[in-house]
Amino acid sequence: MSRRLATLGNVRSFANKALTVETMNPNMRSCKYEVRGEIYLASLKRMSEGKDVIALNIGNPQSLGQQPMTYSRQVMALLLAPFLLKDPNVTKMFPADVIERAQLYLKNTKGGLGAYSDSKGVPYIRQLVANFIQSKTGQVSNPDNIFLSNGASECAKLVLNALIRGKTDGIMVPIPQYPLYSASIALFGGELVPYYLNEEGGWALNIAGLQKSIDESRAKGILVRALVFINPGNPTGQCLSKENLRDLIKFCYDNRLILCADEVYQENIYQPTKSFESARKVLGEMPEPYKSAVELVSFHSTSKGFIGECGLRGGYMELHNMLPEVVDELYKISSVNLCPNLPGQFATALMVDPPKAGEASYTLFEQEKSERLDSLKRRAHMLSAAFNRLPGVSCQETEGAMYAFPRISLPAKAIAEAERLGKQPDVLYCLELLNETGLCCVPGSGFQQEPGTFHFRTTILPAEERFPEIIEKFSTFHRKFMA
Repeated sequence: MSRRLATLGNVRSFANKALTVETMNPNMRSCKYEVRGEIYLASLKRMSEGKDVIALNIGNPQSLGQQPMTYSRQVMALLLAPFLLKDPNVTKMFPADVIERAQLYLKNTKGGLGAYSDSKGVPYIRQLVANFIQSKTGQVSNPDNIFLSNGASECAKLVLNALIRGKTDGIMVPIPQYPLYSASIALFGGELVPYYLNEEGGWALNIAGLQKSIDESRAKGILVRALVFINPGNPTGQCLSKENLRDLIKFCYDNRLILCADEVYQENIYQPTKSFESARKVLGEMPEPYKSAVELVSFHSTSKGFIGECGLRGGYMELHNMLPEVVDELYKISSVNLCPNLPGQFATALMVDPPKAGEASYTLFEQEKSERLDSLKRRAHMLSAAFNRLPGVSCQETEGAMYAFPRISLPAKAIAEAERLGKQPDVLYCLELLNETGLCCVPGSGFQQEPGTFHFRTTILPAEERFPEIIEKFSTFHRKFMA
């Protein structure tokens, strides 16, 4: 009897919970992040059953075998264990420039890596970032307008939260897009205003399409406040030209929009005819009124490039042409979290201030950097070429970033089966791909896409020696699926 009463009591206690899915913030329920959505969860189940999974769903280089940069980790080791600097054998374990760099960083960091820093980040590191921006763009950067963060995503969310006041505030986002933006806009209760990239034109920008999109949104009562672009593109891999950036800057000026430049893949360029063009540099070289009027937020991260330090969560944003009062408000909100993690801040410092020519670690650093980027370039070409050999698949050449985003023409029976199951057709394709091969990809519907088209995104990050196996798995599965 007592056991039955206890059971009834448990039922009642669960029934009377104050927080349920129905009573939580509805914006959280509407928020979706398919990079770690249904396919990813299915891959975890598969791994729990002891089956192989090749995680192609996320840009996480070291999880797929990429080694850390030697210099960065040597400096980080001394920063995290500063007592090693007093060891009489330290000069036998570490190069002289590594020891000097660790000593310099610790000298300029009150309390070391175990203490809170300023909420914008360690001032010394923010000055290093400002120096980096100036060296890359030729434009003076104010360290007071630089915020270090736990990855670039944190900064992007901070800015979006500041921009979105309610459901009639809109943010223009490229389609296909990285789901950070759609998820954050939904979470903060705003409206995603899509602008479609031209796939047949190599995922090109279309300014006329941008204007059409903003005009249609305004007609619906949406106040569009900012435009996001990703360069190089994620998931599309395209590189924007100086002309593209000038057009975007003029568009933002004409429509009174803040320009948000997601530039985390700036080191990842694979086409000899392409280069990374910085929005900060292009804006600084434009005439007035653009140069001083357009508000620009630029994001960068330690997670991508050739460094791939995703787990250390380092990144930054620079605010340019922003009102000082706005910077102060963002500083206030950043203070709620006290500070970004210190290892991530120093990973950022090492990204923007690598070893210099003549220093002991320079040759190895440059060798490791070249090997990683050259291999990524080969992998990008291999994968897009392999997709283009498959029936019903077309894949734009990966110009940059870390992904291929092939378009797939699915058979009618597969579309009908997906509809019966209540799934998007490309979700069904990716689930079947995972079940049969262990390859975990993200369906194009998770990034949004032109209506009536189907895609999936895969990284180019597995070890190069695994690519023949991965390509064979893709090919065998696809031919069977299409039959």
